[in-house]
Amino acid sequence: MSVIYILLTISIIVAIIFFMAFIFAVKNGQYDDSYTPSVRMLFEDELVKEKTEQSIQTKKD
Repeated sequence: MSVIYILLTISIIVAIIFFMAFIFAVKNGQYDDSYTPSVRMLFEDELVKEKTEQSIQTKKD
């Protein structure tokens, strides 16, 4: 029975370590997307065309 308490304690400690590492990575910008904004301007016209075509189709219906 004491093995369960030891394993539970170790698993909680490991979970807390992983959570702290995740928070540290997020705060330091590890998950920031630096590629999409530079490419978004290339595809912006297509998005505008699709929206206008959809609005035209809904007005006709």
